[in-house]
Amino acid sequence: MAAEPYDDRDGWIWMDGEYVPWRDSKVHILTHALHYGGAAFEGQRAYNGRIFKLEEHTDRLFRSAEILGYKVPFSKNEINDACNELLVKHEFVDAYCRPVVWRGSEMMGIAAQQNTIHAAIAVWQWPSYFAPEARLKGLRLDISKWRRPAPDTAPTDAKASGLYMICTITKHAADDNGYDDALMLDYRGQIAEATGANIFFVKDGELHTPTPDCFLDGITRRTVIDLARARGLKVTERAIMPEEMEGFEQAFLTGTAAEVTPLSEIGPYRFEVGDITKTLMTDYDTLVRSGG
Repeated sequence: MAAEPYDDRDGWIWMDGEYVPWRDSKVHILTHALHYGGAAFEGQRAYNGRIFKLEEHTDRLFRSAEILGYKVPFSKNEINDACNELLVKHEFVDAYCRPVVWRGSEMMGIAAQQNTIHAAIAVWQWPSYFAPEARLKGLRLDISKWRRPAPDTAPTDAKASGLYMICTITKHAADDNGYDDALMLDYRGQIAEATGANIFFVKDGELHTPTPDCFLDGITRRTVIDLARARGLKVTERAIMPEEMEGFEQAFLTGTAAEVTPLSEIGPYRFEVGDITKTLMTDYDTLVRSGG
């Protein structure tokens, strides 16, 4: 059965300050962001009717827009209120929330100083990003040929649409090769992240994770680091080379969509779905559902 298309659903989308029927929330074909990647966005999850770390996500949305060179035409409180109101209007308890801001269509070309900045928010019910059976036994990751760019070649601190082009290409290639996702290295050949999630490794009871100096320091990533340290686990953020994966015992992804998802293999390297990974999965689920 085909998935329900995202442009043909019942409900409401908050768009430029108004609640618009879902099917009527449209933009023009000459919208600058469609052609030049000038959109900033967030991905958030609601658990038990409450969006986890909503304010932190909204702060990052505004930072991303600033990095892209424009100002969000609404206050943070207005964005937060609209996210919460959409949950109520849809009567959703567990849901995914997607705020996005973008450059409009007044100018078409590289320059876009006169373009109106638009904002919209949509919510929908979205189960785990990865299939439940794959999560339980650990995902299989390919290793991408595409690398995360250097911070002096792209705005790597922004959650911006253009930065995800190579992630889509990579995810499609992984799917075609029978994998669940792919690991991306950075411009130096160091381990970076998956296509939409940060990565952790476990060795001798300690966690190792790449330093986020050319990719997003994810909100879920920071949350899991706090949970691990609360358990008395040592967490080391450092440069990690691909060949080091041979010595790691466990590996897992973190992200708003992925939550905490174990890995069983990355290319030629194999990992167990071990106790530390399982504990952090449980701790994260408990935290988000407790309103923490």
